[in-house]
Amino acid sequence: MFDLATLLRNNIRNIKPYSSARDEYSGADGVFLDANENPFGSVAEGDFNRYPDPYQRAVKEKLAALKNVEVEQIFLGNGSDEPIDLLFRAFARPGKDNVIIMPPTYGMYQVCADINDVEVRKVSLTADFEIREKEVLDAVDENTKLIFVCSPNNPTGNLLSGEKIEYLLNSFSGLVVVDEAYIDFADAESWSTKLNEYPNLLVLQTFSKAWGMAALRIGMAFASDEIISIFNKIKYPYNLNVLTQQKALEALDNVAKKDAFVAQILEQRAYLIHAFESMNVENIYPSDSNSLLIKVAGAHEVYNALVKKLIIVRDRSSVTLCNDCLRITIGTQEENDLLIEELKGLL
Repeated sequence: MFDLATLLRNNIRNIKPYSSARDEYSGADGVFLDANENPFGSVAEGDFNRYPDPYQRAVKEKLAALKNVEVEQIFLGNGSDEPIDLLFRAFARPGKDNVIIMPPTYGMYQVCADINDVEVRKVSLTADFEIREKEVLDAVDENTKLIFVCSPNNPTGNLLSGEKIEYLLNSFSGLVVVDEAYIDFADAESWSTKLNEYPNLLVLQTFSKAWGMAALRIGMAFASDEIISIFNKIKYPYNLNVLTQQKALEALDNVAKKDAFVAQILEQRAYLIHAFESMNVENIYPSDSNSLLIKVAGAHEVYNALVKKLIIVRDRSSVTLCNDCLRITIGTQEENDLLIEELKGLL
């Protein structure tokens, strides 16, 4: 049985959060003499002398309508890395608790665990990159607080079984974190639609991939309002600057452009798959993301040869289950043609 109160670290439960000037008064109008700001303006061109909305209310209102969730179910962070780190700080006691990850997977789960001195238990995916749900639950003990599920997975690109994720949600008394950084490229419904069914579910998404806003660092977390309120309690007060919030609002007014980007990427993904099928590629793994994982003989040598041509992919050979594998982000038609031409001479 999931119980958020017992899952939460005692120091977080009892913490008194920092109260900013914009917590105490959030109105848009007034003579603002409360936050020690410069009243004369900004040295840089623009109106940057006032602190931004610490809760990004305008962005969340538009995002809530788009995602069909409540404003109170949204947290916006400095990339997805911020909510990942907050999960450790809120729920995992250093030196005592543990979390479970399923390699091969996104590397920041391990990094954040190491920074927070939290044990990581690894239950690798199957050979075809699927969850071994019973083995995951076998790894759980009374100090297991989080299970990370990356779907579509990074670096493999595939969606993980919805039935297996549901099994974990129903069987685990801690939090199940479903990282959907690549969900826009998949023909699947987001787990954010199931927040009201599963109080122990937290879903991560990002503006970095489909929205093309990686440089702005905007991550999204969707969860119950109780979990989001904990994040708001322990985050740094002004974690998203005003320029980032403005650009997020612009993006949310132009969803059609994002959808057009996704359509182009899916078209180019199919184009690359077709090209690789005619080459000496050992395996082209199924992908529901904006990248392809391929297995080739001598992947490290192929990677180095591509670097010499200034074509940069990722050599994933050192990652669990990914020996001799390259992860290739889907590029433009011109970029993909350059890659194909070089690979023809290497494979």
